[in-house]
Amino acid sequence: MTTDLGIGTGNLPAEPNSFVGRERDLAELALLLGEVRALTLCGPGGIGKTRLALRLACDLVPEFPGGAWLVELGDTDNPALVPQRVAATLGIREEPGRPLADTLIDALRPRALILILDTCEHVVDACATLAHQLLAACPSLRLIATSREPLRVRGETAWRVPPLAVPAQFGELSDADLAEHEAVRLFAERAAAVRPGFTLTSGNIGAVVRLCRTLDGIPLAIELAAARVRALSVEQIADRLGDRFALLASGDRTAPPRQQTLRAAVDWSYELLTGQEQVLLRRLSVFSDWNLEMAERVCAGHGVLPETVLTLLAALIDKSLVTLDAEVNAAARYRLLDTIREYAASRLAASGEDTDVRLRHRDYLLDLADATTARAFVRGDPPWPVRVALYQRIVAERANLLAALQVSLDLGHAEAGLRLCCALRAPWVTYGDVSEGAGWLDKFFALDAAVPDSLRARALVARAELAFEQQDYAVAASAARDGLDLASECGGPRAAALRLLAVLALQQRRLDDAAASARAALAAARAEDDPWEEGLAHIAVAAVLSRQADLSGAQAAYEAALEALRDNNGWGIALAHYGLGWLAMSRQDRAAAMRSFRTALGLYREIDARPEMAKCLAGIGWAAMTTGDLALARESLTESAQLSLATGQRLPVARGLTALGVLALAERDPERAIRLEGAAGALRAELGRASAGPASQRLDGFFADARQRLGDQAADRLLAEGRALGATAAVRYGISEPGADPPGAGPPGADGPVPPEGAANGGEGAVTEPSVLTPRELQTAMLVARGLSNKAIAEELVISPATAARHVANIFTKLGFTSRAQLAAWVAGRSAPGAS
Repeated sequence: MTTDLGIGTGNLPAEPNSFVGRERDLAELALLLGEVRALTLCGPGGIGKTRLALRLACDLVPEFPGGAWLVELGDTDNPALVPQRVAATLGIREEPGRPLADTLIDALRPRALILILDTCEHVVDACATLAHQLLAACPSLRLIATSREPLRVRGETAWRVPPLAVPAQFGELSDADLAEHEAVRLFAERAAAVRPGFTLTSGNIGAVVRLCRTLDGIPLAIELAAARVRALSVEQIADRLGDRFALLASGDRTAPPRQQTLRAAVDWSYELLTGQEQVLLRRLSVFSDWNLEMAERVCAGHGVLPETVLTLLAALIDKSLVTLDAEVNAAARYRLLDTIREYAASRLAASGEDTDVRLRHRDYLLDLADATTARAFVRGDPPWPVRVALYQRIVAERANLLAALQVSLDLGHAEAGLRLCCALRAPWVTYGDVSEGAGWLDKFFALDAAVPDSLRARALVARAELAFEQQDYAVAASAARDGLDLASECGGPRAAALRLLAVLALQQRRLDDAAASARAALAAARAEDDPWEEGLAHIAVAAVLSRQADLSGAQAAYEAALEALRDNNGWGIALAHYGLGWLAMSRQDRAAAMRSFRTALGLYREIDARPEMAKCLAGIGWAAMTTGDLALARESLTESAQLSLATGQRLPVARGLTALGVLALAERDPERAIRLEGAAGALRAELGRASAGPASQRLDGFFADARQRLGDQAADRLLAEGRALGATAAVRYGISEPGADPPGAGPPGADGPVPPEGAANGGEGAVTEPSVLTPRELQTAMLVARGLSNKAIAEELVISPATAARHVANIFTKLGFTSRAQLAAWVAGRSAPGAS
């Protein structure tokens, strides 16, 4: 016997407060539910599955005469009671001697209704069985389930509920733009509910954004944090999130227990795991992100067999505790939300395995870094594309490598730490992370532990190279000499230290010393049979000869470098071509210079070496100016300045501003030129790097002519305006459309080639502000947002995977992003109604 369900009935509860965000999600789900009959909203605890299901059903209920019905299963411990709970909710009575499922089917078969099975994960098998029976027999039924894992029934569509949108970066966004993000809106509304009068202001919105990002955009966590504004400021709340589980320990007393605190929400998921799944989740907390091989190597053992890791990992993905991330080198990557990772780390510490697992993680990364460095700088195999993949792998593991360094430091393992630092020297230089690398080396040197002399010598030379990149030449010279002395004592390699001393002497215009050290470096490299150092030594010799105006000798030295490096790698070849570019500029052979700069740029792009890319682009910009191609000059100098700014290197930014100032002169915009000269001068003054030499004198001549035309009073005013700009504002102004007004003054800002003679002698050119992305880059961005890997993008666009990777790297550079998730959010924002 059944009760009459009626028309337009249901039991959806009234919403306790406003529903914030999810507009795009709701639109997508509404379309989806028009095509499928079973929809499971999956996600970790607190992500908002139930609330989203209720709002979706509320929006769609007018289309279902039988109404929308919520069956709450969170407090149903016995799987056998699932059909009874559904029947009780719908008012259907059990018939003696007949399976309740049959009675349910008879009652629901003629009805067009929405049935919501909420919180299925702990009774998932029973829910799957009942769902299968009802869907097979009730054609007008639409089923919405919420669960940490899919039901796995025929016809089901599992939809992962994403976190609320948070700003990927907020330095470039206005307060109004920040306030439009879903997570920020939710915090603001909930905070205002507990503390009337609370509003977002320029003073607190940065802390709100930081809070929302720290909490992964998880609605429950954000609501619990908002409740704390009763007693704390937003800044205090954000600062205390290092122990988020203690801070967010009280919530709505009327909510189910699992939703009253953040820890309870995660505890609920954890307790539903099998013993081995719990062990793997705990151990995975040592990773920032990882691939399958890493999980098998680090997390197996002591109860978890290597061959079972994949199965356990897949189960954790299904149960919404592990997130599948982007691919790197055709291998899938995985990660934990920060909240889950912190929870799992606390469980790992309580298990007593913490130190052992972290050491296994450290040793894996140490082996990886050693192997990568060894393969990247050897003669012959592997070919350059393989070396590029090695570089990309190191970049992908940056956060894990930092964790490995920290473990070594915490445990006082100086030898392991210095080995890691030596292996990371090249990537630190390549990607502009030299200050980070120098800091780690100094920390391990300070341990004053017993370390083999050969390793300490290598580490000192690495420290010298990083100091040189920082323009800290005194430290560079001291470390290089100490490294050379120690290498001489223990019979270690000496070429790198000698080469650095040559470059340092050249920097100080001690040409005789530079020539002697460069020749000694070349002899040492040959004796050590080190083609990499031999090539770099030839480049050092070429630089000395070029400074001595022996252009033919310099040309021969660069060609010798290319020969030494031909079976080595593209980095050294790119460095040689870069030098050949400036040598060609000195000869006023602009076509040869352009070819050399572009060759070097292409190789540097393959490994996303941003500082070096910026230098090559600057060279192209100068060459273009001398030929009157101002459009190409602006395009190249714009990207160069943006890259220099992104790496945080102030001297390259200052040089970029100078180049943009010369371009402004060529574009007949002397006011912009003088402002940019002022900004560049202010940066140089901060660094104690006054301009000097013939190139500086030529530049002074260019700007002096502009000052004379403008008049001393106007020129002084413009210089002061430029000095008041920070680095970021000055770069924005320099790359803006000619004629644009300068930005308002801000705080002071957050060696490469010198310009050739005649660089500003170019004709006029119609210059427009470049688009953020090229059409091909925009097309690539949209494919990334669809979840395609670089390989899949290459197939879609009929290009090589390397080209696809370069497009993605360029997009990240231009937009300032570090992950595909950020790029996907940006694409979604552009597609939103009203987006520009």
